Amino acid sequence: MNSNDFQIDRQIKVGGADINLLHPPKDMVLDEALGLLIANNNITGQVIYTATDMLLETRATITPNGDYLLMFPTNTRECPKGNCHYGGKNEKVNDMVAFRSRDKGKTWLGPNVAFDIDYNQHGFIPLIPRNSKRIYAFGTQPFWGLWTTERGQGENAPIGYRYSDDDGYHWCEVRLIRPMNDPDFRGMSVMRMCETDDGTWLLGSHEGDWSYRPLMTRQYVLRSEDQGKTWTVLPNPGHGGWYVSGYNRMDEGRPINLGNGEVYMMLRTPEGHLWETRSQDDGKTWSNPRPTSLIHPDAPPMLFHLSDQKTLAAFHHNRHAQTQYVGLTGQMEGQKDRSEIWVSLSEDGGRTWDEPRFIFANALDPNLEDSWRNYQCSYMDMFLDGDMINLFLPHRWQRALHLQILEQDIVDLPTKKDIK
Repeated sequence: MNSNDFQIDRQIKVGGADINLLHPPKDMVLDEALGLLIANNNITGQVIYTATDMLLETRATITPNGDYLLMFPTNTRECPKGNCHYGGKNEKVNDMVAFRSRDKGKTWLGPNVAFDIDYNQHGFIPLIPRNSKRIYAFGTQPFWGLWTTERGQGENAPIGYRYSDDDGYHWCEVRLIRPMNDPDFRGMSVMRMCETDDGTWLLGSHEGDWSYRPLMTRQYVLRSEDQGKTWTVLPNPGHGGWYVSGYNRMDEGRPINLGNGEVYMMLRTPEGHLWETRSQDDGKTWSNPRPTSLIHPDAPPMLFHLSDQKTLAAFHHNRHAQTQYVGLTGQMEGQKDRSEIWVSLSEDGGRTWDEPRFIFANALDPNLEDSWRNYQCSYMDMFLDGDMINLFLPHRWQRALHLQILEQDIVDLPTKKDIK
């Protein structure tokens, strides 16, 4: 990796304001090692890993024994044009690697190949069921012979899972999900899943058809009442999922358990906001999707519980170039909309959200050939350990960053009116 890839930009936008990085606003901190402008010095971080070419979605969990386990796909061999995403690849271009910290994120061991398999990986979706020490790793499984790169279907693959009974050191062979109402379902899953109070597992999945111009996508929920033995795909079998009229798109749903049979799911769309749907019957039926108040481009939801397990924290980009949607493409100016991370809180199950507060923004010069990577601060993951919020970011699809901020310090983060 060329050191020139990590040059600091001179001026960026935050909340619509022009920010001179040579003279950041009061209290903001330019962290050159992280390549980020951060809201204040209550936020600390480190670079865990820098890929030789590319890494993908960073996902982490606290293991049953208390370690921090971080996993993501990255190139372990030469990638065409440095792109190790599985989509459309007819050859092995990545491996799922694991990093482990035994001291709450101060130091990390890795990378180690998590799954020694001959096909590519998407992202790690962790699930540790209640009262269990088993870690599940859900995700897209582009199994050779069970998916095709033809006819625009290069991202649609079986969804499946592995599990580990030794704290994530070793994993079983993959179990593929074959929904009872659509055994040949194909899609992609990379967003966090949930377990309800009744023990039901809910996993978002979407399908994309790149033969359409622009891209067509449909969003689904995979539901299991028996801990993964059997599944149903909702709201309908394949090709009958949710979408936003006028855009022909809906992707990357993130379900989260609210308790008492209620489940909230936040959805990616290109409309300019995060959207939502809600179930009151343990995920069996869902409301018609509708937009939330949270401004967001064509990028994924990043939704988590805070420590009370009631307050929702939605990390979002809080910017949207209204005229820039032309289908998912790395060339559009709107990729800059992924450069900022803000957080809004909800204490009523996502029905209302408070004013967004700024956390960080990319500060590196846009010197990569692919604008899809230049501003990338999306697909962030989070977990809480006590009162410490741990954030994991695939920054510019190059570096795995780990950031920490105390939960109580969220209220001190600046809003747009604070940024001058």
